[in-house]
Amino acid sequence: MEVNVQLRDEDAEKLVLGTIITERNALEEVRELLSEESFYNPFHKQVYKAILQISSSGERPDIITVKNKLVANGVKFELVEYMKIASNCTFDLYQYAARLHDLAIRRKFYTIGQYLISNSYSEAEDILDVTNSVSDELASLFKSTSTTVTTINDGLESVYGMINENLSGNKPLTGTPTGFEKIDSKSGGLQKSDLIIIAGETSQGKTSLAVSMMRNASFSGAKIAMYSMEMKKEQITARILSMESGIPSNQIMYSRLTDSQIQAIDKRIGKLSGKGIYFDDRSTSNIDTIISSIRYMKLKFGIDGAIVDYLQILNVNMKGVNKEQQMGDVARRLKNLAKELDIWIIALSQLNRDTMNPVPTIARLRDSGQIAEAADVVILVYRPEYYDKNRRYPEPFSNASTEGTAMIDIAKGRNIGLLRFICGFDAATTCFFNLDSVPLSGCKTLDMEDDNPF
Repeated sequence: MEVNVQLRDEDAEKLVLGTIITERNALEEVRELLSEESFYNPFHKQVYKAILQISSSGERPDIITVKNKLVANGVKFELVEYMKIASNCTFDLYQYAARLHDLAIRRKFYTIGQYLISNSYSEAEDILDVTNSVSDELASLFKSTSTTVTTINDGLESVYGMINENLSGNKPLTGTPTGFEKIDSKSGGLQKSDLIIIAGETSQGKTSLAVSMMRNASFSGAKIAMYSMEMKKEQITARILSMESGIPSNQIMYSRLTDSQIQAIDKRIGKLSGKGIYFDDRSTSNIDTIISSIRYMKLKFGIDGAIVDYLQILNVNMKGVNKEQQMGDVARRLKNLAKELDIWIIALSQLNRDTMNPVPTIARLRDSGQIAEAADVVILVYRPEYYDKNRRYPEPFSNASTEGTAMIDIAKGRNIGLLRFICGFDAATTCFFNLDSVPLSGCKTLDMEDDNPF
């Protein structure tokens, strides 16, 4: 008697699992295709389950971590059996993962078919319930692909909705508010899937601007993960508390505070407590660790965005390539991550020095023009008073006072255009803030309206 054997390819299962274990970032290439049900062999299912558990905790699944997780899960296996999996590797990972995905669907066809056969011999279930159940099951098999495919009509409907919102004059912010009116009114806030680069020379306030945006965004209910290679969470928290209380962060951390200062801090702590700002103490300067942590933060806390400070200090683990290629690769990976997780990511970058003309330009992004290519928005920060009290802003702000101010230059704005404006900067608290009017040299003020085309 002929026995039907369900379709499977255990050699392909070993090849896929071995490649994920061996190659960095291989899991992200096929994560959307695979589930535990993609693997027919019970031990292979356990291996993939362990891989997902490790990845969700922010670590990288490799030959050691996966083995240890299997042991921790109580899975009984022979080391030789495990090594037969871990020793496999292919350059055509997606091809074999797609095969496992298709075979898993065919096995589900069998389950659905058996359900239909059993109901053809019985009237226990209502025929309409059977039909609806089978329809739902079939639809769910292709849900992951069908939900991502849209038509021009879907696009037209969305654009028409935007037109109506603009006509009504009550258009809400579509993204996370930065707290800077000029930016939010033009861009709708920080948009999901965007990579935003904040760049400037040393001591121009890149980190301070990012922290100011993070603070403002958290007040609107946004959840943000902060990764700094130079500052501990205590230092970043002290900066935010400084912006709120008006007391310099170095005094908060290292000085004996007066009674009035303590009272000022006490009044503001309640405003900051419970805000959705997260730090990962395990994060290092390794880009792979940071990306894994961002995934974990999205899964665990549902973050709206992440901040990485800063690109040039990251350890990229790419041998045989120059710094420019490394930075380009990092920028592209962050952009792809933002799109995949549907979050925004702010990454800080250094600018090459120009002692003759320190006015920042996008061409001076250090180590890579590819950073600008990958970015959706590039924001440049400029504080002339840092260099020389007599140095002026470029046109059209040449008459603006440089004392306690900064120029924010959106030098690239994919989908939003370009923008320059002057904002306030408090050096004592490292806080950037909106200005109703720009102070001129001689204590006069300049209208904040900007004629820069957008």
